Amino acid sequence: MILVLGGTGEARALARLLDADGLAFTTSLAGRVARPRLPVGEVRVGGFGGVEGLRDHLRASGTVAVVDATHPFAATISVNAAQACAAAGVPLLRLERPGWSTHPDADRWHWVDDHDTAARTTADLGRRPFLTIGRQSLHRFTGPLADRAALVRVVDPPEQDLPATWTVRLSRGPYDHDAERALVAEHGVDVVVTKDSGGAHTVAKLDVAAELGLPVVVVRRPASPAGVETVGDAEAALTWVRSIDG
Repeated sequence: MILVLGGTGEARALARLLDADGLAFTTSLAGRVARPRLPVGEVRVGGFGGVEGLRDHLRASGTVAVVDATHPFAATISVNAAQACAAAGVPLLRLERPGWSTHPDADRWHWVDDHDTAARTTADLGRRPFLTIGRQSLHRFTGPLADRAALVRVVDPPEQDLPATWTVRLSRGPYDHDAERALVAEHGVDVVVTKDSGGAHTVAKLDVAAELGLPVVVVRRPASPAGVETVGDAEAALTWVRSIDG
């Protein structure tokens, strides 16, 4: 049995490949999104109960390999997976989409290490920020940007109260260039704020920012657990799984 820690497009792509290959696998979703896009194959939803819970699950389920294909900012589950797999003696691979550091305009962006710094930097750069940093980090921005006319885009409604000057857009990518440009113009956006999530589904906002000369604030990815092999696409992950399962 292969365990895929999912919730991303890369995880869904891997599930399709594993299914086509006739391999037994389960995709695990954290359950933080109300209506997640489900992959093909068997799916479980919910946490494992930390490192010990995941270790026990690996042993009880007869898992022979784990592919951590969670979001680049899902640092806790990646650390837990590394520790649990080491304890259970189960091989682990990290499937992580490349970030945006190679974007043509990346050297002009304001790269920061955390959301608090991102909030302070944004406050210095504009009055109408476009926040695309996920709902779980919004509380970091409410203080520094309380008086700003922020546009917030999230998949699910925020769980906390937001400043009255903020506008919330519920939406799920992918997004195209024209739609992003129209949205930025509609709200008079003067600074774009994002995480280094990478991938093509949400890169259009960065292209629009470059086109319009808008400043961009980018939160760097957390460091991956040391010693875990990493690949950047589902095909490479399938090759690794075959080498383990075969």
